[in-house]
Amino acid sequence: MMTTIDSGRDSGLSKAVEDYLASLERRDESPHTIRNYGADLREFAVYFSADGIAPADFDLHSLRGWLTHLGTRGLQAATIRRRVASLRGFFRFLSRERRIPSDPARLLRSPKIAAPLPHVPSCETTNALVDTVGADGPDRPHPRRDRLLFEILYGCGLRISEAVGLNMDDIDQTERWLHVRGKGKKERPVPYGSKAAGALIVYLAERAPADESRALFLNHRGRRITDRGARNIVKFYATFGAGDASIHPHTLRHAFATDLLNSGADLRAIQELLGHRSLSTTNRYTRVSLSDLMRVYDRAHPKGNG
Repeated sequence: MMTTIDSGRDSGLSKAVEDYLASLERRDESPHTIRNYGADLREFAVYFSADGIAPADFDLHSLRGWLTHLGTRGLQAATIRRRVASLRGFFRFLSRERRIPSDPARLLRSPKIAAPLPHVPSCETTNALVDTVGADGPDRPHPRRDRLLFEILYGCGLRISEAVGLNMDDIDQTERWLHVRGKGKKERPVPYGSKAAGALIVYLAERAPADESRALFLNHRGRRITDRGARNIVKFYATFGAGDASIHPHTLRHAFATDLLNSGADLRAIQELLGHRSLSTTNRYTRVSLSDLMRVYDRAHPKGNG
């Protein structure tokens, strides 16, 4: 049940929140972002509604008090970081609209979190998994589609949303390029290899859209497969083929990047292929490779820990 705000004591805070969320919709932000920011900011407004604080009354001290309250509830640092991002966007909007004299959230600091190293299976494990897809095994309704999905996820390093968002006219079969639409509506070209090309030809021979759908990957009704549907496909084969239900679509993306790096690919090139805005994000794969090297050293070198 959604908590409501006493409109008589709200002093315009809840309306300001709704105005900000409406501005995000006009900017065509993702529904996921709008939903999360909305939940964060409505909770924020409820917390302060009893005090009747207006948007212009907030200062850095009151905002820090809110974050301290979140910390006492045992929220994870990553969750609090998102709340900080929500507040920054909200007060930046109010400042830009000149509803407040200054932006008190600009000096808010997010709690630091240690980015965990992604779980990356070995190259041999990943290739063995992909090879099970569409091969002899459990009876699946669309094994050729499933094989192409895996070849695209692992062979091109796409996010699952990027893969299911591919359209037929995004594919250049002559030059073997995909036109990929990534986060923040950024677009990038991504090449695909001979195995993906072969899987594509086989799949297109049986692809049967139910209407004028331009989607590459179709569900059993002949319409674009959903993000959830594609995740379930990966989970099924990971459980059946690799015996590891923890493997998910992003695992294949991690494996793509790590295998390129281990084979000597330039980090900047990997950044472009993955569509990372910042090179620091791509640098995580360097840490994965170094940790792998340390395990080899510890196990094999006489001066190691083994």
